Amino acid sequence: PGGGASLRPCSTRVAQDGINKPVIDRIIRVDHAGEYGANRIYAGQMAVLGRSSVGPIIQQMWNQEKDHLKKFNELMVAYRVRPTVLLPFWNIAGFVLGAGSALLGKKGAMACTVAVEESISEHYNNQIRTLIEEDPEKYKELLQVIKQFRDDEQEHHDIGLEHDAEATPAYSVLKTTIQLGCKAAIFLSERI
Repeated sequence: PGGGASLRPCSTRVAQDGINKPVIDRIIRVDHAGEYGANRIYAGQMAVLGRSSVGPIIQQMWNQEKDHLKKFNELMVAYRVRPTVLLPFWNIAGFVLGAGSALLGKKGAMACTVAVEESISEHYNNQIRTLIEEDPEKYKELLQVIKQFRDDEQEHHDIGLEHDAEATPAYSVLKTTIQLGCKAAIFLSERI
């Protein structure tokens, strides 16, 4: 209209030529689910501990998770990946895990953070290896995103340790239980 400039819609899609679509779909689907779940965990922790001395620390980690989720929302559109059908379940399970661990106090919330973030860092490392084996140049942008988010998750893990996560009663049992849940969530979210 008007000045003779043509209007055409902008595409947010990534060129699909030559990508291993099943691998990329699985990676983006599960990472989106994981970041969604992490957001719900921190929401649960903030509901219980938001006004405590550890509230600002939890909020800082949650803010990073919100950025991660935003990026994976964008990547889902760009790569045309459907979300896991389990999102409604992760919505509730994540919040319950966050609130439940926070009801154990600051140490309990931090123990949850350590367990989850250690699992996610390991998961991201596996994805980085997969993408490098596939083609590091072709997946350069995705590799950069995953490496940055892995580093953020490792930072959250370390913050949890600095804030007495290991002093939680039955820490090793709690950590192992949460990590088994994370492994199951990863397995299911990749596939369903």
